[in-house]
Amino acid sequence: MNQNENKGAEYDFYAKLPLKKAIPLGMQHVLAMFVGNLTPILLITGACGLGAGTEFADLQIALLQNAMLIAGVVTLIQLFSIGPVGGKVPIIMGTSSGFIGVCNSVSAVMGGGILAYGAIMGASLIGGLFEGVLGFMLKPLRRFFPPVVTGAVVLAIGLSLISVGVNSFGGGSSAKDFGSLENLLLGAIVLIVIVALKHGTKGMTSASSILIGIIVGYIVAAVMGMVLPTTGVDAEGVEYTKAWVLNWQKVADASWFAIPAIMPVKLVFDVRAIVPIMIMFVVTAVETVGDISGVMVGGMDREATDTELAGGVICDGLGSSLASLFGVLPNTSFSQNVGLVTMTKIVNRFALTTGAIFLILCGLFPKLAALISIMPQSVLGGAAVMMFSSIVVSGIQLITKEPMTPRSITIVSVALGLGYGLGANGGVLSGLPQFVQLIFGGSGIVPAAIVAIVLNIVLPKEKKA
Repeated sequence: MNQNENKGAEYDFYAKLPLKKAIPLGMQHVLAMFVGNLTPILLITGACGLGAGTEFADLQIALLQNAMLIAGVVTLIQLFSIGPVGGKVPIIMGTSSGFIGVCNSVSAVMGGGILAYGAIMGASLIGGLFEGVLGFMLKPLRRFFPPVVTGAVVLAIGLSLISVGVNSFGGGSSAKDFGSLENLLLGAIVLIVIVALKHGTKGMTSASSILIGIIVGYIVAAVMGMVLPTTGVDAEGVEYTKAWVLNWQKVADASWFAIPAIMPVKLVFDVRAIVPIMIMFVVTAVETVGDISGVMVGGMDREATDTELAGGVICDGLGSSLASLFGVLPNTSFSQNVGLVTMTKIVNRFALTTGAIFLILCGLFPKLAALISIMPQSVLGGAAVMMFSSIVVSGIQLITKEPMTPRSITIVSVALGLGYGLGANGGVLSGLPQFVQLIFGGSGIVPAAIVAIVLNIVLPKEKKA
């Protein structure tokens, strides 16, 4: 008998839970991942030139709407399973921030635009199917993914995202007023509110500190728009709207209700996108194994079974392929929610189901997507610097799950020093063929994962005393 059963239904995965208890507990999970679920869409559409202020602004709203719908649907599959798809584990699924680096790299190589985004979707479709196959083969492969490997990968993911968060903190690197006092002040206010609520309060206020911080950021930006100049003049004498200004007209123009569109972006199959994104799906499988292992140990006080791990990885892959048909970036397990389960021990499936249903309802109301899409980059950055850095901390926790040995120190050191270092400073690889640059350059996540996996195989294991 699970020792949590005596503590109440919310601590039992299968127990019946009253709706009045399930809804707030489910909302707690939604609040923990809501912003993080939409952030990758905002960043990658921005990198491809499809963001606010472009001719594709309506497309961005549709993609945000679809991202909420897909997160809810794939979470339900993970919770209940359809045959072998889904691990029946207390995991919330959402748009993966781990793909931001490699998708940014693909966008740069392909010159951005709708073609680059379509290529990312085409590669995601194929990569998701590939990860699904890996899930079916997971049992014999599991020994290649000990905590030191999964931890090194998660650490590399977090490190690759810190610069993205800081760029947003300054207003977005493409903004004419990047690094302005207004942008930095706005980001700082959001970050201070989040930290203050996270550690100065308890219960729902603490759990929803990121969402409350974002709301405060919106309010401050609205007030700034009333008392400060909203336009500036660049070096060429051209007037521009400052990055922190809220475009309420976009919300007003969005419809109240809409059926999400299937394939809003035409799929493009380009090897320049397929190769690095497929490799990233291998990395994602490693991260998902770590997430499921962490949530089962932390929330249910036992190790994950091979069936749970395999079903979770298959859901990751096929869920990502489904997401690509709706123009949404790959959907994977959310590390933020793993931390929440570990902290609260609340694993009830019905509670998590109410959260998934709320996400689906959000996906049917474009005004909500529009409201999120006008978020100033500096407001997003105030939350992102903390969210992305927390991924680094998760990686450290995985690495140190077992006592550090000379072997594990070598694996992590070389994976981060050579693997992540080469990838994060892609210019070092400029003399190598383009396909090598594409695979290993950019975010640093892929080379770090490959180095960690190879070293774990070739380095002799230490004999236990």
